[in-house]
Amino acid sequence: MNASRALILFCLAGLFFAPALALAQGPSIPTLTMKLAAGQAEPEQVSVLLEILFLFTVLAMAPAILLTMTSFTRIIVVFHFLRQAMGTQQMPPNQILASLAIFMTLVIMFPVGKQMNDQALQPYLNEEIGFKEALSKAQVPMREFLFKHTREKDLSIFYSITKQERPKTREDVPTILLIAAYTISELKTGFTIGFLIYIPFLILDMVVASILLSMGMMMLPPVMISLPFKILLFIMVDGWNLLIGSVVNTFM
Repeated sequence: MNASRALILFCLAGLFFAPALALAQGPSIPTLTMKLAAGQAEPEQVSVLLEILFLFTVLAMAPAILLTMTSFTRIIVVFHFLRQAMGTQQMPPNQILASLAIFMTLVIMFPVGKQMNDQALQPYLNEEIGFKEALSKAQVPMREFLFKHTREKDLSIFYSITKQERPKTREDVPTILLIAAYTISELKTGFTIGFLIYIPFLILDMVVASILLSMGMMMLPPVMISLPFKILLFIMVDGWNLLIGSVVNTFM
């Protein structure tokens, strides 16, 4: 009993003092500090500091940007509808579907990203344009993509909510309202595609249920029998190739 207590105390001491010993013996860890002293900082230093803070803010909002300003929303909604229609429960897993949706998003958004890099990022890194001009130019290809897949009806909803004056041109539309309207449009498009995916699998379920009912097998769940046929149908039509190709074509 005493030996076990001594072992526990030794482990606890190791947990508390090991980090301190490591910091005392090991090399110092580099740190990043940002300091703005009143009356001592030059305007150029303040500008650089604000740019760094802006980049940190963008990185913190990267998941929200990925979900609401790219093709990720439509793709992940369609994938989940497909899994529900097939009745495969958790197969494929959520991690696989999310990873595939991310890589498809990178492929679809590559032209937009290339334009932003050529028109804004590279000139800014080469000190050809300023930060504000680079930010303004970077919004142009992204806004064109959002406008292309946003319905005017969805955009008008947010103008009614905010009670703002209706824009005369696209340049008058705030980016915040455009992103919100784009998200709603993507959800509707994803649900529409999901409905079309459900139809063939629903018909197969009805056929299997009718056959089982005519054979008197009322206690046998039709879903259990139709699941292998759904998987076989999906394989025979090369479902993943057909689905991914169709979803990508909706963004072209």
